[in-house]
Amino acid sequence: MRELALHILDIVQNSVSAGAQYIKITAAENLSTDRLFLSVEDNGKGMDEAMVARVVDPFVTSRTSRRVGLGIPLLKAAAEACNGWFKISSTLGKGTLVEVEFQHSHIDRMPLGDMGSTILNLVVSYPEIHWVYDYSVNGRHFEFDSQPIKDELGDEVPFTDPSVLAFLREYISTGIASVQTDTN
Repeated sequence: MRELALHILDIVQNSVSAGAQYIKITAAENLSTDRLFLSVEDNGKGMDEAMVARVVDPFVTSRTSRRVGLGIPLLKAAAEACNGWFKISSTLGKGTLVEVEFQHSHIDRMPLGDMGSTILNLVVSYPEIHWVYDYSVNGRHFEFDSQPIKDELGDEVPFTDPSVLAFLREYISTGIASVQTDTN
């Protein structure tokens, strides 16, 4: 994978497949400590300890569409290659938390990628899921929460309505840009 947003999509697909109704994605950049932290937390069916221990094996997957599961092992390897770490914790019936950290300035660290489009696509593709995207850079913070918007729209107006799509795209991109101001 060429960017971390694609790794996030892969992990989120696992969350969706596990029946999650709530998924929180966190991305925190701290340039003063030279760290990039990412996490995906869900309330899906979770895994037992044996499966958690095996999930970093590329030949273990719960998907029926393919026999290998490369997403998590590749993310773990990428983090460790960039002076970082990977952690997964899960409880049956409660959900899973995947956390990863990278040295922000490491020459081999993949770019974060277009998280705005990633979040927008997830919200539109899975409107029944409560999505939260928590993004911060050096203490500046933006949080996108799909539930208040969904509550305001009601059942009559879908996220795919052109005016809603335009609003979501602008809201998310403006929020992300406001956090990134003066970081370059």
